Amino acid sequence: QVQVVDSGGGFVQPGGSLRLSCRASGRTFGNYAMGWFRQAPGKEREFVAAITWNGGSTAYADSVKGRFTISKVSYENTVYLQMNSLKPEDTATYYCALRYGGVRRADYEYDYWGQGTQVTVSS
Repeated sequence: QVQVVDSGGGFVQPGGSLRLSCRASGRTFGNYAMGWFRQAPGKEREFVAAITWNGGSTAYADSVKGRFTISKVSYENTVYLQMNSLKPEDTATYYCALRYGGVRRADYEYDYWGQGTQVTVSS
């Protein structure tokens, strides 16, 4: 079994930065990808970014490209999402997820999910 724990959310003013962390434990081996999704109140969950286990491939939603950076520590099952130039529309609960195989943008492609961490961007 795989466990995914995400953390690092908080309250920040527009233009500020936050870094989210996601650690996977348990039977994590082989080829896998870890992704970040977010869900704002009244909206569907949407893809944010994803990365392969070796950091060799990444993908970003257009809405965060150039502002967010996903990275992975090579010797750890830990993924970071550095979020810069945050906007009020980035306010959401952010979820980390893991799947076996390559990067995918659809949430149904991911099998293991964290509990979510709240990000609020407001003045």
